[in-house]
Amino acid sequence: MFDIVLYEPEIAPNTGNVIRLAANSGARLHLVRPLGYTLNDRTLARAGLDYHEHANLQVHDDWVTCKQALGSRRMFAVTTRGSIRYDAVAYAENDVLVFGPETRGLPQPVLESFPEPQRLRLPMREHSRSLNLANAVAIVVYEAWRQNGFAAGT
Repeated sequence: MFDIVLYEPEIAPNTGNVIRLAANSGARLHLVRPLGYTLNDRTLARAGLDYHEHANLQVHDDWVTCKQALGSRRMFAVTTRGSIRYDAVAYAENDVLVFGPETRGLPQPVLESFPEPQRLRLPMREHSRSLNLANAVAIVVYEAWRQNGFAAGT
């Protein structure tokens, strides 16, 4: 399956929704500190419902530690500054999907560490700023999973 990385997520309910998504899709979830909430935040628990126990969740102290844990796997940054549409990629099992903080996206130095063809965007109408983080994660994860035949899904 795939790995989802939330780089410095700020809003607990978004992370809770992504925990639920990860549990239901079989994706592994990585959170990169600092977090904008505590892991025992009740809004995080409410959004994730009772899926926390079914999610494969790992918390990393920083981006370097996260990258080391993921090894040499292929990584995609999902960003409004991407040049490749998310559905134009042929996803493979064990790809890593990286999303930035809700209010500012991935910082430029992190974004620049991804080759241009691995900076993905979701199409939006002109003058739109961004989608909700949990919605963006769901769109990309389900496209990647779809391309891989919804392996292990029912």
